[in-house]
Amino acid sequence: MRAEHVRIYKSVHTWTGILSGLALFIAFYAGALTVFKEPLRQWSTPPAAGMQPVPMDEAQPLIAQALATVPPSVRATVLSLRGDGAIPRLEWQVRAPGADDHDEGAARHYSATLGADGSLQVREQPPSRLVEFIDVLHRVVGLPVDSDPNRWVMGAVSALYFVALVSGVVVLLPSLAKDFFALRVGKNTKRMWLDAHNVVGIVSLPFHMVMALSAVVFAYHDQIYALQDGLLHQGRWSQSSARPPALPGAASARDPADMLLPSQLVRIARQAAPGFEPTALHYAQVTGPRPLVRVWGKHPQDIAPRAMGGFAAIDPYSGKLLSADYLPGAQSTPNLLISSFFALHMASFGGTAVLWLYFLLGLAGAWLFYSGNLLWVETRRKAQRKGVGTSGALPEQRRDTALMAAATVGVCIGCVAGLSLTLAAAKWLPGRVQNMAAWHVGIYYAVFFASVAWAFIRGAARAAAPLLWLAVACTLAIPATSLLGWLAPGAGAWADGALLGVDLTALAGALALAWMARATARRVRSGPRDSVWSAPMRRKESE
Repeated sequence: MRAEHVRIYKSVHTWTGILSGLALFIAFYAGALTVFKEPLRQWSTPPAAGMQPVPMDEAQPLIAQALATVPPSVRATVLSLRGDGAIPRLEWQVRAPGADDHDEGAARHYSATLGADGSLQVREQPPSRLVEFIDVLHRVVGLPVDSDPNRWVMGAVSALYFVALVSGVVVLLPSLAKDFFALRVGKNTKRMWLDAHNVVGIVSLPFHMVMALSAVVFAYHDQIYALQDGLLHQGRWSQSSARPPALPGAASARDPADMLLPSQLVRIARQAAPGFEPTALHYAQVTGPRPLVRVWGKHPQDIAPRAMGGFAAIDPYSGKLLSADYLPGAQSTPNLLISSFFALHMASFGGTAVLWLYFLLGLAGAWLFYSGNLLWVETRRKAQRKGVGTSGALPEQRRDTALMAAATVGVCIGCVAGLSLTLAAAKWLPGRVQNMAAWHVGIYYAVFFASVAWAFIRGAARAAAPLLWLAVACTLAIPATSLLGWLAPGAGAWADGALLGVDLTALAGALALAWMARATARRVRSGPRDSVWSAPMRRKESE
């Protein structure tokens, strides 16, 4: 490849990476945490918030009474199942009129149980909202609201990200065989960081390709599906997940007490897909003329599970299997390909090992964007030094370079510190505040914007190490809350030995951040005096 072409691709890689890097750092770091959303949800939910599990077939009175009283606007009532067949909870959501389907803040959560006298008891069950908030950060690259315009921004950022990946591969092709595993450790810090950036980027390239393309699809999926459905399928796709039309002469109202038992519905789904493991029953409009229950679950041997697994659509009164098109093993080839694509993004395959792999790849991806911006800053320094010639004078860094360094430090470290603190706060908010979702948002953005402001006021060099120590303190607060809940349960926090992995992972993260803080402080003290990583006092000493 000609040298001028390589330079063009290098420029494309640099600027697309710079433009999208900060947003993608937030998306990847938050995305790494969402890999373990269920452990995080359990870690942040008070033990008293759950219902007492009951055997599946003893829950029919509860199901019948609850489904007869839920508002007509409720799309589905979810009956969760445990591995032993017990029912831990029956719950539903009521959304504000006109609210966006993705706006979790507009949803109120309810759960139902039976009293000692057999009467229905419904209570609002405000979840911690921690996991939902982190997921929103991941899906809209750090923007405050999960809305269509913000998801379109995410799609544009992901498209730039894909361009950066392709151009980066083209740049590395001439030297790929020679320098693929080159990691030159020595006094040349920039060379070492560049080698590490290239090695991590190439090794994780398939992961990043999948993330970039699937994120674009997620951002514009409504438009893509509508266009595909209209042009290729004549509207059949939009009807595949809809409830079947009402039969002639069907009654306009049904009694949920006449429905089949949950165990019977589960049995029907298992007969349609042997080996299928149901995890939840979604009851939809069961008091109307078109009742439907989707039995969701997973198949351990399925090569392409959906994000939530697959489902069988069943008439809850007659037991008729209405649709098996989305059951594992029964999907059409197009549905199988789409399911596989989404499963690759969400790590809904392969078990615990894959979850840990995605977690580490997500953290590595965040580091790629952080290191990429820092390499750009150092490249600007070298270019300015060449412009000085042989005079020996040290050039002042350009303002745009200094601002990019400050933004990189403030945004990236502020994101880490903010997420750690709002995660630690999850064990202190229940029972003390009314709107936990607002508190999670407020805590995160208070730390995030304060960190960004500090970085711009103090400059990258003076701000980086203190912000990293702030991130260390916030991350240590996660296991500290659990430890306090263990030692002093009356203080308000709680501890769960089964979820010790959350606390140990946070402790490991705090140690890694402490190492980074010490390394950054050394860089400020001994780095090149014409670098943005040199404290202002060093520049004055050199004059």
